[in-house]
Amino acid sequence: MGASPRNPLPTVDIIIETAGGVVLIERGNPPPGWALPGGFVDYGESLEAAARREAAEETGLAVTLVEQFHTYSAPDRDPRHHSLSTVFIARAEGIPHGGDDARRAQVFPLDRLPSPLAFDHGRILDDYRRYRGGESRSDIFTL
Repeated sequence: MGASPRNPLPTVDIIIETAGGVVLIERGNPPPGWALPGGFVDYGESLEAAARREAAEETGLAVTLVEQFHTYSAPDRDPRHHSLSTVFIARAEGIPHGGDDARRAQVFPLDRLPSPLAFDHGRILDDYRRYRGGESRSDIFTL
């Protein structure tokens, strides 16, 4: 009998646009650093529902999903395991506050992001900045 299959884990990350910039969380668990709000998709949950749930749990904000931005799938994007992250762009109003496994949540202008950024979130935010600057998806995401 062969080994059981190993599959990447589905996750979501949310770029929350709000007055003054985007919302990032300071992680309470390893790996340390600042990150986009997000997490694992629960069994029986849609990607969209997971994005709304994770945003609320980690930032206290009720988000409106605007669009699905891109799915990041590099096997080394998370040092703990192979995960796939579908990233959503969302909007919210209010003041974020950390919850769940986020020590705190804060709004940052795109030109003054904190360091270090966890996972591949620096790349995601660079891609987002290019997209918001007018570059097409086909120029940013080459197959």
